Amino acid sequence: MKATIITIGDEILIGQIVDTNSGFIAKSLDRIGVEVHEMISISDDKKHILDTFAQLQNKVDVVIVTGGLGPTKDDVTRKTFCDYFDDELVMNPEVLAHVTELIEGFYKRPISQLNKDQALVPSKCTVLHNKMGTAPGMWMKKENTVFVSLPGVPYEMKYLIEEEIIPKIVREYKRPYIIHKTILTYGQGESLVAERIEDWENNLPEFIKLAYLPNPGRVRLRLSARGTNKEVLEAAIEENVKSLDAIINDIIVGYEENETIESVVGKILTKQHKTISTAESFTGGKIASLLSAIPGSSNYFKGSVVSYATEAKVNVLGVSQDLVDRFSVVSAEVASAMALNVKEILKTDYAIATTGNAGPTKGDSDAEIGAVFIALATPNGIIVEEFNFGQPREKVIDRATIKSLEILQKEILKFVR
Repeated sequence: MKATIITIGDEILIGQIVDTNSGFIAKSLDRIGVEVHEMISISDDKKHILDTFAQLQNKVDVVIVTGGLGPTKDDVTRKTFCDYFDDELVMNPEVLAHVTELIEGFYKRPISQLNKDQALVPSKCTVLHNKMGTAPGMWMKKENTVFVSLPGVPYEMKYLIEEEIIPKIVREYKRPYIIHKTILTYGQGESLVAERIEDWENNLPEFIKLAYLPNPGRVRLRLSARGTNKEVLEAAIEENVKSLDAIINDIIVGYEENETIESVVGKILTKQHKTISTAESFTGGKIASLLSAIPGSSNYFKGSVVSYATEAKVNVLGVSQDLVDRFSVVSAEVASAMALNVKEILKTDYAIATTGNAGPTKGDSDAEIGAVFIALATPNGIIVEEFNFGQPREKVIDRATIKSLEILQKEILKFVR
């Protein structure tokens, strides 16, 4: 079963907003065995939409469209659906009642004609009720292809995908199984990992495919198996993951699709009833952002001091000016003081500190551009490591962020029982 995802909106094509809807929809479809054939972004133009629909007709089973369902004149999706299906818009009383309740009951203002027009839908469509907003989803079939229209607002789209679209596809279509297993590795680059597992990769069964998903400081290895027998696929995946673990166990930190290193660290800290804080200079709070983005992180993450300027390190973190003068603001000594001081200020078990020259200029230090010091204060002392991550600036920040979490992860794993 194949699907195409279409995002409609000039704001996407000019880079004003980033399309996050397609990724969410693709993951949701993949989870139930629907293969995403392609993703397309097109303009708010009726002819462009109609031409795209015609090109996809009978080539895929499902076309999911997001965007263009707003109340203003530039939102043309509903009228375009009517043109393609030779249909007309009619007022849906259930949708109208919902829109009225939302506008007058929740927002406490009179409903306008534009609001009422949100309840206009093609007469032949199956209405997908949107409890999160005013624009309903639409499900319409022509020959061998189903066309689904969803609002572009992410939380409305997600609600309809999870509560309406996925259950409906599961009920009405027979699909193969697609099983994924993602192995998370840290500390070695893609080419080195590939070299280490070459023989293992060459001996994978034909129905299992391996993909390398590299990021700064980490490589995800995704195994994908497709077939009609779920138990056979799962057993084959687990058997090959076990043999892979025997080869690169030293760099594997997790196995779940969404289990990033920050979530792995969070689980360990939660299990150990330990806490973490950060003092960040050139990383600008990025480590704190990753840690705090994990649900439940308030159990272990207590806060951060983003001491970007030297005076912030001195006046807020309490780093000695004499220490800065003697060793430079980019030094092992200053990184250590930052970590130890924030650990004391926020009363945590562990604390990460970063200081370095990310570029493009050297700033308050003569250290080479790309030079980085990462310190980890622990209940048993201080760990400091020096790196040079080169350029450009974004690479230095990203690699230092991941490396900081990797250092933390290796340290707390010592106490896992």
